[in-house]
Amino acid sequence: MPRRTDALPVAAAILLVGALLAGCTSTVSLQPAENANAPACADVTVRLPDTVDGQPRRWTDAQATGAWGDPASVIITCGVPELGPTTLPCHSVNGVDWVIDESDAPRYRVTTFDRTPAVEVYLDNDVVSSAQVLETLSQVVSVLPQNGQVCTESG
Repeated sequence: MPRRTDALPVAAAILLVGALLAGCTSTVSLQPAENANAPACADVTVRLPDTVDGQPRRWTDAQATGAWGDPASVIITCGVPELGPTTLPCHSVNGVDWVIDESDAPRYRVTTFDRTPAVEVYLDNDVVSSAQVLETLSQVVSVLPQNGQVCTESG
């Protein structure tokens, strides 16, 4: 019959493995955009920050995507179709123009208006500040070439 002290190392090992697994977050499952394989999207992807508005980056399973928070409160996808003329609000942040779809507020979809390929960001404004998210991600997206479209500020 095993002594009680023999079970202690086994129990400690089980607790340690459990704690390590509990600290792991699952991969965020996403679909790549139509033009996710554009070389410019690779330039964006390698510049994605470790945190966005305090939310840690998570792994994704789709090319040219990124996610932050658990559950994901910010998702970025590069290679989406470029927007044409729209009546949605458009704001410029650090030289990058963003069209803002507020139809599912407080979850917003924002899409670049002046960059090729286009980038789309989904964010949950109950968890993160849209201003902080766009401030951070505009720095990343600014490496994309401009396409000549002009954002008309509205608000």
